[in-house]
Amino acid sequence: MLNRRRGMVQAIQGTYGKVQELVIQVDGKLVPGINYRTLGEDVYPGDLVEINTTAVDLGLGTGGVHFVISRLISKEGQSSEECRGPGEESEELSGALGHIMKLRYTPLQLAVPCVEEEDSPYHEVLQAADSLEGMPVMVASLHSLIAPIAVVLQCNVPKGLHLTYIMTDGAALPLGFSRLVASMQKQGFISSTITVGHAFGGDLEAVNIYSGLLAARHVLKADAAIVAMGPGVVGTATPFGTTALETATILDGVNVLEGKAIAVPRVSFADLRPRHYGISHHTLTALGKLCYSKCYCALPTLLGEEYAVLQRQSQSAELSRHDLVFVDQDHTLELLDEHHVKVTSMGRTPAEDPAFFRAGGAAGWLTAQWLCGNYPW
Repeated sequence: MLNRRRGMVQAIQGTYGKVQELVIQVDGKLVPGINYRTLGEDVYPGDLVEINTTAVDLGLGTGGVHFVISRLISKEGQSSEECRGPGEESEELSGALGHIMKLRYTPLQLAVPCVEEEDSPYHEVLQAADSLEGMPVMVASLHSLIAPIAVVLQCNVPKGLHLTYIMTDGAALPLGFSRLVASMQKQGFISSTITVGHAFGGDLEAVNIYSGLLAARHVLKADAAIVAMGPGVVGTATPFGTTALETATILDGVNVLEGKAIAVPRVSFADLRPRHYGISHHTLTALGKLCYSKCYCALPTLLGEEYAVLQRQSQSAELSRHDLVFVDQDHTLELLDEHHVKVTSMGRTPAEDPAFFRAGGAAGWLTAQWLCGNYPW
């Protein structure tokens, strides 16, 4: 199902990176919209645009805004083709000199300069690269976990550590959709970004997760990396029907490439759904049934019954073969507050779901200990 309508751009709420945030009038109502500048051209108040309304029509949360497909008529009454001279392209598209297509075989496929391709200045580097040289890689199943991971890690290591965020194509494909990443980079918690698979918009583009990891280490000279999908994990209330399970193959890949694979568990006691209570079934299924290699996994030290639940789950068959560490020195909530980091998960703030965010912080703390030589791995 693809729902399309026409709307009139009323205002530009803001422009950050390669994204325009819009107010669009549709059927007499003012609604929020997103225009990806790399997929077309800038729009302006008064322009008539065609928009994808599917997510809003379905009542979705993440991604529940209208997305511009194309500009139909400018405010001056010109068609999109009339607005552009013969052979003229938008500035963003004319700058894309790559030969690798993302969103392949769709009407919005775009060419990007991938770090591996033969015309890339890094082609020979990646021809020779086959090891992560022990680089720690924290692999998470939810986008919001990148905030506590990055903040706690950076606050426990000397300044200047290069942390790369690698965004997979398991959820949102444009990195520009994430305000969280933009704020993390602006504050210096994330040093660089790579988008892999069909995800696009990172500082570097890569064909897949394996070359993306190698590019982080050998091109960007990263000291550590976070891997997580963009906003919008898909779940179906079945053990295997979720994009979160991509973490299993990524963790195995990190180990094969001689990195330190650190699984970031999804933990919550605010989510009352049984499958997500304590350690989520996403984590238990990925680590227990699909991940073949041994990984490290940090869990927050909690109080009372919550701690007892995590202890029981950590001793289960799904997790017992991995190296689990309980962490009580992460200070995640305090650090997020101190640095004014605004982040939510499933609409819940760190104060409302502390276990969730502390699980991310625990992974950041554990990685920091290894990088500083304080943990005997």
